[in-house]
Amino acid sequence: MKIVLVPGLWLNAHTWDAVTPHLEAAGHSVQALTLPGMESKDADRSGITLADHVAAVVAALDAADEPVLLVCHSAGCGIGHCAIDARPDRVARVVHVGGFPSAEGEALLGSLPAVDGEVLMPDWAEVGEDANIVDFDGAALARFYADAIPAPARVLKDPVHLVDERRLAVPVTAVCPEYTAADLRAWVDSGDLPELSGAAEVDYVDLPGGHWPQLTQPEALARVILDAAAERVSPVAGP
Repeated sequence: MKIVLVPGLWLNAHTWDAVTPHLEAAGHSVQALTLPGMESKDADRSGITLADHVAAVVAALDAADEPVLLVCHSAGCGIGHCAIDARPDRVARVVHVGGFPSAEGEALLGSLPAVDGEVLMPDWAEVGEDANIVDFDGAALARFYADAIPAPARVLKDPVHLVDERRLAVPVTAVCPEYTAADLRAWVDSGDLPELSGAAEVDYVDLPGGHWPQLTQPEALARVILDAAAERVSPVAGP
């Protein structure tokens, strides 16, 4: 099966380096994406928009010659969901890791401040989100912050546009790392996450730890992804 991996903010394809070998060993074809402007800290990010990131994922879906398992992390879940909206018939299942899709008109993460068109990764302890980094040791955390690439501000702040209701028919596996499956179910039931509330099928999976299991527990995350691949269904039919 073709598996397309979408990184979250401040990261590129290398965030999946420890996960990919486990997926390939199981016989899958894996493509980890580096989204526009995220090639390096020195890359030109001026003018990069949310639409540019969505287009990069759509291009990967279009290039695949078989049903795609789309795996997205954190804010990448919103990017991936927009790509599913554009190509609902090209995705067999989506795995959301530590994130969930934004609704029509919402920004992915509009609250973080931008400087010169970029948003830097915050110090998670300073902003009171220690749960995100609970499973990094000191050296790994220092390296993680040092490697973080500034994100294009418009990727975080542009509004999401969704037009095709068939996106809701694509089965979802929701992986819950720094929060629990019970937490996520409660948020869905409260109506806070309408794109998940409206989804035809959502499987909730607990993976206790911090926000970046692809870095801190890659083998465990790979097992979850492989389980999702085994649950694949036929892509959504056209209108």
